[in-house]
Amino acid sequence: MIQANLFLLATYTIFVSMKTPVDIWVELDARLSSFGQDAASREVIVRACQKNDWFEPEEIVDAVRSIREEFLSRDKIEHWLACYERPATLPSRTVLVVMAGNIPLVGFFDLLCVVTAGHRCLVKMSSKDAVLMSFVIDQLKKIEPDIPVAVYDGTTPFDAVIATGSDNANRYFRAHYAGIPSLLRGSRQSVAVLSGHETPEQLAGLADDIWAYSGLGCRSVSLIFAPEGYEPALQIPPVNDKYINNYRQQRSLLEMQGRPFVDLGCAVAVEQCAFPAALSRIAYAHYATLDEVVAWLAGHDGELQCVVTGCLPHSRRAGFGSAQSPALTDYPDDRDVLAWLAALD
Repeated sequence: MIQANLFLLATYTIFVSMKTPVDIWVELDARLSSFGQDAASREVIVRACQKNDWFEPEEIVDAVRSIREEFLSRDKIEHWLACYERPATLPSRTVLVVMAGNIPLVGFFDLLCVVTAGHRCLVKMSSKDAVLMSFVIDQLKKIEPDIPVAVYDGTTPFDAVIATGSDNANRYFRAHYAGIPSLLRGSRQSVAVLSGHETPEQLAGLADDIWAYSGLGCRSVSLIFAPEGYEPALQIPPVNDKYINNYRQQRSLLEMQGRPFVDLGCAVAVEQCAFPAALSRIAYAHYATLDEVVAWLAGHDGELQCVVTGCLPHSRRAGFGSAQSPALTDYPDDRDVLAWLAALD
C-alpha cells in the first residue's frame, strides 16, 4: 500500500490540485453504476448502436460492467499499482492513444494507464466507438475538469504513441510513427484448450468467450483444441444479424468447395490446426497429448492474445467465461503498458 501511495504522489507532482488517479477512477465507477438503467445512458447506447451496427445494447452494458468490476475498483487499482516502484519525480509526457473500435470501449484501458502513469493522454478514437468514448471522456471531465485527457485534433505534438488496429493499420503505424517511442499492436487471436472434463458451466463460459461481441475481439476464441474423441456441446447465445449473414456466406462457400464442416446454426466449425481466416468460422483440432498443444502455442506466440483453459499453464491464461473481462494485469500482447509508460524520458 505504501508503494501505491508513493506511486500516486510521484506521478501527480505536476497535478497537485487534481484528484488522485485512484479517486478519479473510483468516482467514474460510481457514475457508471446506473449505466443502461437511466434515460441518459440508454440514449447513449442507442446512438452507439446506430453508429456501429456490430454493437448490441446488452453487450455495451456488459462491457461497462466489466470495466467497472476489473478496472475501477479501488482495491484492485491499489493492488495493481503496488507492484510498481517509481522514482520521486516523473516527467510528464504527452501520449497519443490511437484506439480500435471493434468492441465497446476497447481503448479505455490505454487511457487509464496513461493518466495513471502521470502523463497527458491525447485520444484518437475510432469512429466506430466514438459515441461511447466521448461519453466516458465527458464523465471524466465532470469528475476532474483538469484531467490531462483531450481528443486529438491532428496537430497537437506528442512524445509517444500507443496504437491498436489491424495488421494493415499496424504497418501504417510503424511507418508513420517511426522515430518516436511507440507501443504498436496488430491483429491477435485467442484459443481454448479443453481437457474433455469441462463442466456445463465452463462450456457455457466458453460459448461467451467465442461469441461475445460477435467474435470481433482479439480475446475472442476462434480455435479450440480438444482431446481425441471429445466433441464439446456448446450452447450458442444470440448473435448479431451481421454475424448471421457472415455465417451464411461461409457455409455456402464451404459447400461450394466441398470442404467438410460442422454447421452450428450460426457459425461453421472447420477442422484445422490454424486460426480461421473469416468471421463466423470456428477452427478446432484434436490432440493426443497436451505436449502437442504446448508446442503449437509456443510456435504461434506472436499471434496469441489469450489462452482459455483449465488444464495447462500459460502467461496469458484466462478462465472459462472470463476472456472478455481482462484484469488490470492482462496487458494486450503481454506488454506491460504501465512499465512502458514509466520508462518514457
